Amino acid sequence: MTAGKSENLKMLEPGKPPPKKRARKGRSRGKSTEIMEQHIWKEFPEDLFETVVARLPIATFFRFRSVCRKWNSMLNSQSFSQQCAEVPRLHPWFYTLTRGNVNTGAMYDPMSKKWHHPMIPAFLNKLIVAPVASAGGLVCFLDFRRRSFYVCNPLTKSCRELPSRPVKVWSRMAVGMSVNEKSSGYKIIWVNSDGEYEVYDSRDDRWSPGSVSSNIKLPLALPLALNCESQTVSVGSTLYFMHSDPDGILSHDMATGEWKQYVIPAPLHLSNHVLAECGGRIILVGLLTKNAAACVCIWELQKMTLLWKEVDRMPNVWCLEFYGKQVGMSCLGNKGLLMLSLRSRQMNRLVTYDFSTKEWVKVPGCVVPPGRKRQWVACGTAFYPSFTALP
Repeated sequence: MTAGKSENLKMLEPGKPPPKKRARKGRSRGKSTEIMEQHIWKEFPEDLFETVVARLPIATFFRFRSVCRKWNSMLNSQSFSQQCAEVPRLHPWFYTLTRGNVNTGAMYDPMSKKWHHPMIPAFLNKLIVAPVASAGGLVCFLDFRRRSFYVCNPLTKSCRELPSRPVKVWSRMAVGMSVNEKSSGYKIIWVNSDGEYEVYDSRDDRWSPGSVSSNIKLPLALPLALNCESQTVSVGSTLYFMHSDPDGILSHDMATGEWKQYVIPAPLHLSNHVLAECGGRIILVGLLTKNAAACVCIWELQKMTLLWKEVDRMPNVWCLEFYGKQVGMSCLGNKGLLMLSLRSRQMNRLVTYDFSTKEWVKVPGCVVPPGRKRQWVACGTAFYPSFTALP
């Protein structure tokens, strides 16, 4: 035995058995644990506790709330609201409605790849509403019959009806929503094909009517607000609407009230196209169809040339499944992470696309818990979940 090795070995007395290893379970039991519970955890700083909780995953936080009243009451804490505001939410959730269950919402968490089924406020059960826009953790709903607007936080189930409007809302319109950057609150706008619009400001709790600039070509070729193809995108205080005839984009600055129109030629053989946004970049998502082939493509707007540049497309293996089929596409969320519904008589598929990683992922089917029946997702919108957003 070398000298180096002998130094690391313990000599045993003849006839004496080697010492037994202490079990892990036994090692954890001792005075040290009791001292930690008494002198450390009991005096754990409240602000540090809120800092940790604000960084929990959304689904974990709601299980955490059910522990005791004190933890559940953290939602009403101003300091906890500030902690939540400092935590960036990298990926949005998706609030969707399933076909045949008009007022049964389903929320999809792309990180855990799970569906959640929240209970909506009771008074909404008597209405036929659909999500049309979102901002700051809030979702804007439109009542099909009364043309009334509602703003809700899907996580906390808090909801309110917006004041009635002096101007009638037309069916062919686009709806947008943005958060006030310099102060709390939000704004909602709807605009119709005649260029008439109204802006709701939550700080004043009222609608303000207006009309687009005279240099904007009328009538505005806007899609129907109720078919999930009219989703707007927001970059700062500016909202962007899809426009056709001529093809392009219509923008509105919610802070200054300025309208602009950009004529941008659409790619050839394009159908079912929608706008999206990622990190301030304007993205076009559309279904290219030629002869019997179809494929989903991604374009980014080049600010210098005002032209669309293709940056990605769906994997060829997936596109081959569309061959010879009449495929329709609708967008269920367009903020940083995209969710698309692709359907035909023989197929019904949900996929997500991450603009930053260029990753395509198939979404598991949405199953309604009572009957364990797989549902077809009809429409939806993306929102960044927030514990503290107030409608």
